[in-house]
Amino acid sequence: MDHTIRVIRADEWKKVRELRLEALQDPVAHLAFLETYDDAAARPDAFWQERAAGACEDGDGRVRQFVAETPEGRWLGTVTVLVERPDDEGRLGFGEAAKVDQTHVVGVYMRPEARGSGVIDALFEAAVEWSWSVPGPEIRRVRLYVHEENERAAAFYRRFGFVWTGVRTEMPGPVPGYDREYELVRGV
Repeated sequence: MDHTIRVIRADEWKKVRELRLEALQDPVAHLAFLETYDDAAARPDAFWQERAAGACEDGDGRVRQFVAETPEGRWLGTVTVLVERPDDEGRLGFGEAAKVDQTHVVGVYMRPEARGSGVIDALFEAAVEWSWSVPGPEIRRVRLYVHEENERAAAFYRRFGFVWTGVRTEMPGPVPGYDREYELVRGV
């Protein structure tokens, strides 16, 4: 599938919103995301504008949203990466506070027609490459959480090289249960 991987631009907030709303309608969205379609659809344009501005190349450097884009401009999928530092305790509120300088992968979604095509691998390669290049103290690991019932996602993460840390966290969201923390450690 012909595509380019790139960081979003601030003026693409409408496409950011469109893809997120589509993701929240996926059959496993209740396992993969901490918000519902109705909650996201009710957010004002300013929320989406701020979200896109913060995750673009010119943002504050703490967040990047990558997309896979066809030559025609259709977004096939997305991955967002958050920088977490030990001195940021509680800033982002995802699972345990960072013990080392790390990034955290969130908001992973692939449109059905792009699944199984290798596009997700390219998105994750870009996300991990960016993680290792973040300025400041060296990023030591990339982490993510996946609901223990979301085997489709967990299988990809394991195939890509992520390893379950043994940490299970009860996360707020529409489905009770636990998310498992997976990590990719630099140099391993």
